[in-house]
Amino acid sequence: MNRLVLFVIVSAILVLIDWYVFQAIKTVIRSASETTQRIVQLVYWGFTAVTIVTYLTMQLLPPDAVGRIARGFIWSAILIPYFSKVFAVLFIFVDDLGRFVRWVASLFYRPDIREAVNDTTQSTIPATNVIPRSEFLMKTALVAGAVPLVAFSYGIISGAHDYRIRRIKLPLKNLPSGFDGLKIAQLSDIHSGSFFNKTAVKGGVEMLLREKPDLVFFTGDLVNNTADEVENYIDIFSKVKAPMGVYSTLGNHDYGDYVSWPNQQAKRQNLQNLMAAHKLMGWNLMMDENHILEQNGDKIALIGIQNWGSGRWPKYGDLAKAYKGTEDYPVKLLLSHDPSHWDAQVRPQFPDVDVQFAGHTHGMQFGVEVGSIRWSPSQYAYKQWAGLYQQGQQYLYVNRGYGYLGYPGRVGIWPEVTIFELKKV
Repeated sequence: MNRLVLFVIVSAILVLIDWYVFQAIKTVIRSASETTQRIVQLVYWGFTAVTIVTYLTMQLLPPDAVGRIARGFIWSAILIPYFSKVFAVLFIFVDDLGRFVRWVASLFYRPDIREAVNDTTQSTIPATNVIPRSEFLMKTALVAGAVPLVAFSYGIISGAHDYRIRRIKLPLKNLPSGFDGLKIAQLSDIHSGSFFNKTAVKGGVEMLLREKPDLVFFTGDLVNNTADEVENYIDIFSKVKAPMGVYSTLGNHDYGDYVSWPNQQAKRQNLQNLMAAHKLMGWNLMMDENHILEQNGDKIALIGIQNWGSGRWPKYGDLAKAYKGTEDYPVKLLLSHDPSHWDAQVRPQFPDVDVQFAGHTHGMQFGVEVGSIRWSPSQYAYKQWAGLYQQGQQYLYVNRGYGYLGYPGRVGIWPEVTIFELKKV
């Protein structure tokens, strides 16, 4: 579609949404002074004008004219208010629908009754302190719009780096005694290209280190698109250490698949640079391979593969190749970024893989987790979207992610550092 045509269509939609919401504002401020009403109108439509001009500017500028972080904030500043206004529109529509029904009904009344129905400033009901229904709905509409606006703004200011430690006990039937009580930390989905607060990122790493894990897993998506995104954070993540090592794997964003490269060589070089970043941080990147862990004379297998996802997600990994040589070990731990891998291949073809550690979903960075109540839009796309899942003797853990992508914040689904304790059953 022609960019000018797209701009006109999008601008028209934004103006229509603003006009509709402004009907609620006019109802709420109709008793205010004329000066106040003019100021409110000027500020409200001024924001619309600034939004449209900003949107046009972003369309006209070259992609690299605005930095990654700034671009994310600009789009958030445009989208969040209008996303919130959609909630207000729903309530305003309810009121308009009621007005329409009353108008249709009035067509069947006697003229004197019709006039009474059409006169929205009069009522046959004795005067009371009850707010008229239409005014109540208009105020409700504005509150409904304000709630997501406040929530998503808070999600940027605080939620983006509100790191939480989640503790999980993993009872494994065949776990050797030497690994009983082993402490594993998991990070996932760092997405370093989105970070805007280096101090906060460092604080999350310090939280992990205070747990003193024996072993650390990173399950993919170190960057959003390009290897250079992690350069400013290598000094922070290189501090992630553990006595038994740090093992990592790749996620779908690590391959540069979402970038238009000048040629395939540039794309391959980007992946090589990313792999070098893992090495520079002291992380053992597992590319369809296994490593035997030894503790107190006992041994278990660690398997790490490249990204493998069902459906449209890339299938770079080769689990059969990585699995080879681990057949005789009593416990097998798998690092695989995408949780859809578990049902699609791990469980049906490799029933002796005890645990898959994954990430990928971020819990869509939005949802509710209060006690037994768990909801996120992510659950409509992924059967396993956050936390621990079990089928028979096999487990899957889906980490909610350390970073964020797109929307530079989190609401209800907080960034996570997971601490596992292996237990012998």
